[in-house]
Amino acid sequence: MAGKKSSKQANSIKVGIIGFGTVGSGTVEVLQKNRDIIRDRVGWEITVKKIADLDISSDRGISIDPDLLTTEAMEVIADPEIQIVVELIGGIDKAKEYILRAMEKGKHVVTANKALLAEHGKEIYEAAEKNEVSLAFEASVGGGIPVVRSLREGLSANRIHSIMGILNGTSNYILTRMTQKGLPYTKAVEEAIEHGYAEDPPTLDVDGTDAAHKLAILISIVFGVPVTFKDIYREGIDRLTPEDIQFAGELGYCLKLLAIARDLGDAVDARVHPAMVPLNHIMANVNGVYNAIYMEGDFVGPNLYYGLGAGRKPTGSAVVSDLIYLARQIRQGIKQVIPPLAHVHPRRDKVLVQPVQELMTPYYFRFSALDRPGVLSKISGILGENGISISSVIQKGRDLNGSVPLVMLTHEAKESNVINALSQMNGLEILTDKTMMIRVEAS
Repeated sequence: MAGKKSSKQANSIKVGIIGFGTVGSGTVEVLQKNRDIIRDRVGWEITVKKIADLDISSDRGISIDPDLLTTEAMEVIADPEIQIVVELIGGIDKAKEYILRAMEKGKHVVTANKALLAEHGKEIYEAAEKNEVSLAFEASVGGGIPVVRSLREGLSANRIHSIMGILNGTSNYILTRMTQKGLPYTKAVEEAIEHGYAEDPPTLDVDGTDAAHKLAILISIVFGVPVTFKDIYREGIDRLTPEDIQFAGELGYCLKLLAIARDLGDAVDARVHPAMVPLNHIMANVNGVYNAIYMEGDFVGPNLYYGLGAGRKPTGSAVVSDLIYLARQIRQGIKQVIPPLAHVHPRRDKVLVQPVQELMTPYYFRFSALDRPGVLSKISGILGENGISISSVIQKGRDLNGSVPLVMLTHEAKESNVINALSQMNGLEILTDKTMMIRVEAS
């Protein structure tokens, strides 16, 4: 079990790393370059004893003893001297197997695996408690931003009323380039890939899945029980156009991919989608590959966390912060400080997510309409029949193909009514393309 150490291990915490890619190499780099300051803060050395990866020949840009490298992950887990196992391979099946096996061996675990925790967190959290080991996952949300520990510890005296986050740097970079340079979506994606900010293709980033994984983890910490990931509504940015960004600006807004959670009492409003944000809102100024998480607690009020949300160095920094946290605990002979979700007695057994159809918010519509008399009255009539009132309208001049963009901003409306109204308009011959609908986040 990972507890007090023998004299042979007395002044060193032994760590094993599974996964030596971008984050794994960044973790080793932090441990090497900041060795002295880490030792001073822990009181003992943190030593990497073994590193497992399928590729042990590629140059990672750091000096590493070849004897530390292995292609067998189980060598890390089976080593009796290793007290902390760091899982950095990503994915689901193998990562879950390695984490569970490590916990069964009595080893503490550090992971950056947001997908695993969001989709299979319950099993992982229960295994940590059953085996009386600690699970640390600061790097799973926000890269180098210390938001997980802030929720688990710094804000633990508060009821968290709301979370609003820009949690995916790739999508934020794409939208920033579309906004600042007027690039079409495909060109902005190509640029993100060229600069190494996105995978090719960047599906999980741009379709909202990555941000939803992170939001699920944050909500789970807030309530102390895992949220069901599939219940979180998610929508991507791939349909957004420079024209939508331009119209948003004319209306006093910008476009961001937001992850939103609000405590409604008996349920949680949890969703990820593009949203129009007022230009004077703090989130409007979060650009490029940066992330930001804005939270409100009942006593602490608003809190903002901002920084690089991904990358070798920021994420490696977060992993090492977890190692320091666990090393201090091991040095004191403590098996487990707090449960993974930081609740000994959660307030509820299950987190119920409000269906997105129940959402009440203002909306932005962009219609592609034929340039004919009565078009505006026909559209506004259908909206009115569904209880949707118009706040403002922008109508541009004649387009080359005979269609004109008609832009509307509504007052607060119910999503189910919006869906019904747009479905009624689908068959109208006055509309030449699918209507663009974007939710407005006014608070």
